[in-house]
Amino acid sequence: MASSQGVLAPDFDWDHAWKVDPQVALRDEEFGALAYHYGTRRLVFLKSRTLVDLVRSLGDHDSATEALRATVEPDEIALYEAALARLATSEVVCER
Repeated sequence: MASSQGVLAPDFDWDHAWKVDPQVALRDEEFGALAYHYGTRRLVFLKSRTLVDLVRSLGDHDSATEALRATVEPDEIALYEAALARLATSEVVCER
């Protein structure tokens, strides 16, 4: 599996357990989902079902890497690594 984890998000700990931030509500939409953070009042668009499935599955895995491998096709890993790192920056997901 080709990975760019260190390049895309050097501060994102791929070996750590993550979850949806408790202050975030996810609402399913045709395109994916809306994520609303009640603390920051930020609205984030998750533009694919795969990304929504990945975010929702984070709490079921011991690391972000495990969640990626279980949810995402191998040739799309880098794309979803970048998206997950951005969601951490936006406080949609947080470390457990």
